[in-house]
Amino acid sequence: MRGLSLALAAAMAFTAPAGMMAAERYVHANNSGYDTLDPHVVGDVARVATRLNFYDGLYRWVDNPPKLIPWLATSHTVSDDGLVWTFTLRDDVKFHDGSLMTADDVVWSIERMLALKRGASTLFLPVLNPGAAKALDPTHVEFTLNTPSAIFGSIVSDLYVMNADLVKEHEVDGDWGQAWLTDHVAGSGSYMLKRYDPAVGFIGERFADHFAGWGDSYYDEIEFRTVLETNTRVQGLMRGDYDGLDGYLAPDQIARLREDEDVQIIEAESMRVFHFAMNNRRPPLDDINFRKAMEYAFDYDGFIGSILQNSVARNPTIIPNNMWGAPKDVEGYTFDLEKAKEYLDKVPGPIRTIHIGTLAGFSETEQAASLLQNALAKIGVTAEIESAPWPVVNSRMQDPEQMYDMVPYWKSTYYADPNNWIGELYGARYIPTRNVSGYDNPEVNARIEKALASTDQAERQTLYEEAAKIVYDDAAGIWIYNTKWYGPYSSGVAGIRFSPVGNGQDMRWAHPAE
Repeated sequence: MRGLSLALAAAMAFTAPAGMMAAERYVHANNSGYDTLDPHVVGDVARVATRLNFYDGLYRWVDNPPKLIPWLATSHTVSDDGLVWTFTLRDDVKFHDGSLMTADDVVWSIERMLALKRGASTLFLPVLNPGAAKALDPTHVEFTLNTPSAIFGSIVSDLYVMNADLVKEHEVDGDWGQAWLTDHVAGSGSYMLKRYDPAVGFIGERFADHFAGWGDSYYDEIEFRTVLETNTRVQGLMRGDYDGLDGYLAPDQIARLREDEDVQIIEAESMRVFHFAMNNRRPPLDDINFRKAMEYAFDYDGFIGSILQNSVARNPTIIPNNMWGAPKDVEGYTFDLEKAKEYLDKVPGPIRTIHIGTLAGFSETEQAASLLQNALAKIGVTAEIESAPWPVVNSRMQDPEQMYDMVPYWKSTYYADPNNWIGELYGARYIPTRNVSGYDNPEVNARIEKALASTDQAERQTLYEEAAKIVYDDAAGIWIYNTKWYGPYSSGVAGIRFSPVGNGQDMRWAHPAE
């Protein structure tokens, strides 16, 4: 490690047991803020580091393509009717205060998620009612779903289990400990909270008693800092101020980092689709002709080829090309202003100014919005661009009254199933929390619901392909590309296990290079 990182590591070093590497500190510059540490009120990738490093779920997604491994649970069974899921828990999981995790903590955690109705609860609420989970004994928990769900085993990784007794001590007026958990942690995760400042970020200290063990090499401390300006993050990595950055930088920044011998770039194909969410509820975007005009007004080849220098793959629907369930016979809309104008002429006028929300610190969203804005000006449509930090944009997107007309952003992988994309973004059951566009088509809903209930993989694939094709024909959004991840790290970092679920921010396997 170099520069400031080396100095900090030396200053913060712990005494390591004989045979283990000296204590080290990892510093990550992140392009989004950490406004809360409560894992049950946020569900986005930008703030996934707090969830993955401070808390544990029943299963855990690792590697690429993503696969589930047992974590707090060792196994599970499913009843023949697909409704009763019984998980066997480890009996050696300690929370950070030293108390043992039991099935009661799992039950209380899911009850808290369902009550708060925020974050990943949107995955559970459609299939699980309050009171439907019970502890059979200290190491067995049973969930009785209100309808079969083929993805339930895939989403329990997002059930971050809390130390129930500890949180109850800090409840105020029945708030489920929300106020306290904003800046405290009550988990069993690989790292314990050492310091937190919402304006700066957080520092985690290694939890030596974590049930998964540590091997011979690890980081004793991890720090995640909020650094919104891209060039500052890149320069900081090159100077040695940081050991790692987000893995979705612009091509010119990646090329710049490749020239630094003290930086390594870890490449991996991801499942992160860049698209414009369009508010299908609000005129004129509730008119399919206007949405079609938007489809033909975006310069896909110019954006991917010139701006992104072909570092990504064209993805014509919302499901990633490399995910089963993606329709293979869809070529995608093309940039054609004549066609855009033809559709626009079918829309009753006058057409008001369109508002596009972009993500501060994510330059691609601003570039995409500007590209569309310029094209729209040529066909007589005025668009205004408003940039704000992700937490602000995310909050507005989930409020139908505050949602922008359009938002360019990425749909990341929270679990590896087509429902993560086509279901959550265009299924009515997810309005307005994940289906922020308000799209509601009975034909699509029927296919999504049937796919969620089916255990036949071939049938599910067909249903998702059909649903994606209908959404495409409805021009419900603008779908642009699937991402390739270029994780930039100091050459002194080893052990990074990238998964599209979490974007490489799970630090328990990372360690200093020898």
